[in-house]
Amino acid sequence: MVSEKGGRDADGESLQALTRRVLLSHAAAGAAAGAIAATFMCPLDVIKTRLQVHGLPEGTHSGRRGSIIIISLQNILKNEGLKGLYRGLSPTLLALLPNWAVYFAVYERLKGLLRTHGDGNSQLSVGKNMIAAAGAGAATAITTNPLWVVKTRLQTQGMRSNVVPYKSILSALRRISHEEGMRGLYSGILPSLAGVSHVAIQFPAYERIKHYMAKKDDTDVDKLNPGSIMIASSIAKVLASVITYPHEVVRSRLQEQGQNRKVDVQYAGVVDCVKKVFQKEGFPGFYRGCATNLLRTTPSAVITFTSYEIIQSFLLRVLPPDKNHSQIQPKSGEHVKPQQKIDEAGAEENDTLRQSQIQSNKLTPSIPLGSKDQLTARH
Repeated sequence: MVSEKGGRDADGESLQALTRRVLLSHAAAGAAAGAIAATFMCPLDVIKTRLQVHGLPEGTHSGRRGSIIIISLQNILKNEGLKGLYRGLSPTLLALLPNWAVYFAVYERLKGLLRTHGDGNSQLSVGKNMIAAAGAGAATAITTNPLWVVKTRLQTQGMRSNVVPYKSILSALRRISHEEGMRGLYSGILPSLAGVSHVAIQFPAYERIKHYMAKKDDTDVDKLNPGSIMIASSIAKVLASVITYPHEVVRSRLQEQGQNRKVDVQYAGVVDCVKKVFQKEGFPGFYRGCATNLLRTTPSAVITFTSYEIIQSFLLRVLPPDKNHSQIQPKSGEHVKPQQKIDEAGAEENDTLRQSQIQSNKLTPSIPLGSKDQLTARH
């Protein structure tokens, strides 16, 4: 979702720093795009979460992937109605705002910091991009974990007849805090932190695929058509999802078990959960709901990335520029790309040199001009 166009505004003019305006456009566009995608994909997300926690639904005797999804939809509609398909949507939407706000802000800051200590190349290496993505993912997981715990429990409580259901997001947060303490609010945090490997794969892959497609089409990354953006985002998302999916199963089971303490299987922690899932269900147990997840990955990625690009471009057009937008020196805490610094310094030196040469030729042609550093200091 993060493109290299964060360093310029909608009119294409260069930004000397990663301004608050640009950070706000990244955060707001990401949150809005995520909310749009979450609303459309919520029914499949509910099915995926339930498959992760409870396994296959009753009546799925055929091995066809489609039958699992259809039977799950039928069971939810029969037992819970249409409302059941949107369980957990409110905490999902509530979590997405700080989720993307934190992620994009930290991601852009880390990328800027890594560029400052790099070789001046505007395109980060895969390793540095992975560091930035993982750091942003860790900050996001720690900040929003309680909301994802609530979301998981709201989505699965309809399948439990022996638990007192949560009435709302605030009710769930209060009860979890009172009954289980901070440990309940941060259940599943370790697999969530392990899940930063997802964004550490997705974002560098997305950046690389975009650059490859731009090079292939002989164009700039910022000028890629929506179709190319859709392809790049989908490939990156599917790749990251398949590789990192097992941690989602472990996380969901740890988050869900606190609400129902009468269940036979209790997990003492991440290691215990991994052992018991493998003993009871084998390796396929770590990929329960993966097919559903992949089916929603492609349209979700298309909706998210397309919405993000449109909303961010709109915000960059309507948001007022920062007061010191035209100044070369950045504000405190803001970052100037090393290559941009070099280009600006070079342009200044060239202008100063030309002015000095003209003046010297008019006044004292026989006097040597001296070095560029001397000329710059003189002016």
